[in-house]
Amino acid sequence: MSIIPTARNSGRSWALLLVLCGTIFLEGSDVAMLAVAVPTIRADLGLTTGTAAWVMSGYVLGYAGFTLLGGRAADLLGRRRMFLTWLGVFLVFSMLGGFATDGWMLIVARFVTGVAAAFMTPAAMSIITTSYPEGPQRDKALLVFAGVGAGGFSLGLVIGGLLTELGWRWVFFAPVFLAGAILLAALRLLPAEARPEPAQRGYDLVGAASAAAAMLLLAYGIVRLEHRGEGLGLTLGALVAGLVLVAAFIVIERRAKAPLVRLGIFRKAAMVRADLGALLFLGAFFGFQFIVTLYLQELRGWSSLQAAIALIVMGCDAVLAPTLTPRLVNRYGSSRVIFGGFLLAIVAYGLFLPVGMDWSYASMLPSLIIAGTAFALAYGPLTIAATDSVAKEEQGLAGGLLYTFTQFGSAVGISAVTAVYGIAAAGTDGSPDAVLDAYRTALVVPVVMVLLGAAVSAFGLRSTRNSSQRKNAAAAARDEVNDGVPG
Repeated sequence: MSIIPTARNSGRSWALLLVLCGTIFLEGSDVAMLAVAVPTIRADLGLTTGTAAWVMSGYVLGYAGFTLLGGRAADLLGRRRMFLTWLGVFLVFSMLGGFATDGWMLIVARFVTGVAAAFMTPAAMSIITTSYPEGPQRDKALLVFAGVGAGGFSLGLVIGGLLTELGWRWVFFAPVFLAGAILLAALRLLPAEARPEPAQRGYDLVGAASAAAAMLLLAYGIVRLEHRGEGLGLTLGALVAGLVLVAAFIVIERRAKAPLVRLGIFRKAAMVRADLGALLFLGAFFGFQFIVTLYLQELRGWSSLQAAIALIVMGCDAVLAPTLTPRLVNRYGSSRVIFGGFLLAIVAYGLFLPVGMDWSYASMLPSLIIAGTAFALAYGPLTIAATDSVAKEEQGLAGGLLYTFTQFGSAVGISAVTAVYGIAAAGTDGSPDAVLDAYRTALVVPVVMVLLGAAVSAFGLRSTRNSSQRKNAAAAARDEVNDGVPG
């Protein structure tokens, strides 16, 4: 399968890239639209606070729990097959969510939709990384992919507000139409691929089961931290059980004849740094956005649509990622651009720390614009770094690892700010000043996360410098040989 643009097929190639980018737009906008609609859904169906929260968390649980397995399935069972199959599942269960009449139906629909995204998104990304040669072409495609995903989330906030005004069920039905259009286009544009040969030593079913169970338990434990008032014992139990299963998974993979995850892939320092950086960056970004949304709606009394329109300026990353970022990456390299993105994020979140009760939108604007710019600089290059130098047959796995880290990052970020806010607000009189102080305390979490991310990404600068020195030395040696100078 190849979609490398040439003089003869460039139109078809870019059309297919647009279809694959449509998938990440679908995933991002779907999450954002539901986030805006949940209060209306809760009121219409008479859901409890806990049930309404799990409508959102169900998707995260399914996505984070199965992304690793989904990415590897694309490598072993066929990227085209996984993409089309799970895009169809996404479509069906999004439609079923629109017909839901009870909370449990919504939770099930969102969980399965999250599982579908866990298989569909890494497959789409691995189609891109295996179709473009490593270098500027692939980098540009990945930056466009990341930018479109970010734009989907930003636009989804506004679209969700508008659709909720028509009726919250349209938040579920709108993705059905988009998914259907993407599916029809993909059937026509996505090249056929040879059926993958059965694994000579079988499939690692035990490893797959232990990985899925471990990710589910860890995601469940992290997500439960958002739901204050629930049993702490069950939360800690889920986290401990998840960690035990991670240890068991490592043992299983070491002994497996055909491991689901080749543990040697974690020796790729650049990939591991990128995955950790993505976890910290996405966690900080979503944690910051979550607290700002609460500040605007709960403390300032803005409507969900007003808050969404206010935050859309953060969507500048959708424009900057495919235009400015590729030029910066070509000139300075991914590592320096990633580090710059983290530095901008520190500035953005730090500027919002002294937020006041009567801040004007103009006072908030610098933080929001800088945060969007930071996302444009960091997220796409992190995607590049997470897949560079990874063998073609493991590109699905690399994508699965990246999206596993990003999903856990978003869950950790939101859970952490929620927990800190709850602790800070506990025992206060609930006055607006006390609530504002709790928000300020919670805003420290994203600042700390991007500081840690900057420290992690700084190691990439050293590696880049050492790599450049080796390349320069090699070039000098070649010049000496070519000039006949003894070495």
